[in-house]
Amino acid sequence: MARPRTPIGTFGEIYFEKTHDGRARALTRFRDYDGQLRRVQATADSPKAAERKLKEVLAARNEQNVGQGELTAASSFRHLVDVWLADLDLEDALAPSTRALYERNMRRLVLPAFEHYALREISVRKVDQFIKTLAKTKSYSMAKQARTVLSLAFALAVRYDAIRENPVRDTARLRKPPAQAMSLTVEQVEQIRRAVRGWRRGPGVPGPPPDGQLEQIIEVMLGTSARIGEVLAIRKCDVDVTTTPATARLCGTIVSPAGKPTHRQPHPKSMKSTRTVSVPSFTAEVLRARLVMIASEEPDHLIFFTRNGTPLTTNNIRRRLRAVLHEAGIEGVTPHSFRRTVATVLDRAGGADLAAEMLGHTSSKITKQHYIEPDEAVDPVTAEILEALAPRQVGEA
Repeated sequence: MARPRTPIGTFGEIYFEKTHDGRARALTRFRDYDGQLRRVQATADSPKAAERKLKEVLAARNEQNVGQGELTAASSFRHLVDVWLADLDLEDALAPSTRALYERNMRRLVLPAFEHYALREISVRKVDQFIKTLAKTKSYSMAKQARTVLSLAFALAVRYDAIRENPVRDTARLRKPPAQAMSLTVEQVEQIRRAVRGWRRGPGVPGPPPDGQLEQIIEVMLGTSARIGEVLAIRKCDVDVTTTPATARLCGTIVSPAGKPTHRQPHPKSMKSTRTVSVPSFTAEVLRARLVMIASEEPDHLIFFTRNGTPLTTNNIRRRLRAVLHEAGIEGVTPHSFRRTVATVLDRAGGADLAAEMLGHTSSKITKQHYIEPDEAVDPVTAEILEALAPRQVGEA
């Protein structure tokens, strides 16, 4: 056997020998995807040609291993995305809606910017500039979501020894633009109620009138503080109108995973959001009316449902509400506006802790920051206290 030539990368040293017909054979050992060292060889008319052919064989073998889930610094970012998504499915720790959101954000926001790079080419600077540009040209929310999925994917690359450090970790902190939670006034709530009650009803309106569920859903949102998905997931067995006040248990949400039918998820947005709330009389009245409609149904039948008895989708309710309010000249109101309104009303009467408990938050910090409209009014007792600074009359001490 001839003397070894220069080693090539991680494939080990190449050795040469002559075949029985006088040709050259190049040989080396290659560590396969399962960790086993295997002999790989290639034959050609000359040692140089045999070496070139062996390198081609090794490159193809290495590419095959990468295709089986291996990651290296030379792997493409697109391949990392495929491996990361497969790993999410293997862990199976995310709610289907969250898993779908992660994939959508990765493919729509991130992949177009990095798909042609190898992992070793993606620096902190590239990631930092991408996130800042996204925040400036799109929105803070989009940039934050892109940063999240990028960080998760690169964390997997670190665990797979493809890169040494996560480039997202050292990017600049995203600065959230200042914003205030805005709740609805009592007058605005009444305006919305009138608009919904009068939508597509009256003489000369073609087609059947609405089924009345939208206005009922609004009353339940106002009386429970529940998210739209939680309201649509309330079942017959979750409601008790025999007590005073009536109660509703919020223990699920409606989800519409991509490529799958809309269905009820057996827990809300988070497991800690499960709660039983006492509802005001106007909400109890709606719940009683819905229970009468489904009196003969099974206990797990939904309170709100389509004509076919299937779950209503959150997107359809949002779309219908938007159409109704746009027609009435009311803009900027979403289902979450009712949740903020509940939080603000409860804060004014009972404090932020009570509002947080009602909304299913573990801390009032989130409630204050995102749901309670700041109160600009200062306690009027200040006027009485400051009377001490009133100007003195002539002759007064």
